[in-house]
Amino acid sequence: MINTALLYPVLALIGWTFVMWLWLYVTRIPAIQAANIDFDELSRTGGALELPARVTRVADNYNHLHEQPTIFYALALTAAMFGVASGVATTLAWLYVAIRIVHSLIHATSNPIFIRFIVFAIGSAVLFAFFLRVVSLVL
Repeated sequence: MINTALLYPVLALIGWTFVMWLWLYVTRIPAIQAANIDFDELSRTGGALELPARVTRVADNYNHLHEQPTIFYALALTAAMFGVASGVATTLAWLYVAIRIVHSLIHATSNPIFIRFIVFAIGSAVLFAFFLRVVSLVL
């Protein structure tokens, strides 16, 4: 029997990813227009799209939301399919989502790298704890 408790944090992180996707376009399109970028020239030369850091940070974070969170999605869906979501697992899942949102906001705004690293490391530790909890429930 599928346990839906873990589906809510999954949907929340997917929703947040779409927020970052919209933020990416809201910042990137005006920056591209302001820079008068010639995409045909970039295609021919293989040049890099040079945009301000405040714009590229948002795009970078959007890309990051397609990296480590894939482990989270797999774990949460595995636990949900096996019907083994415990209160601890659900709490860890929500904590991971909250940390990823904080990480995104830090990354996309002022981007103090050491603070961002600490938040990422904490999120990674929570994800690992979530992994251990799901494994203990499934096995």
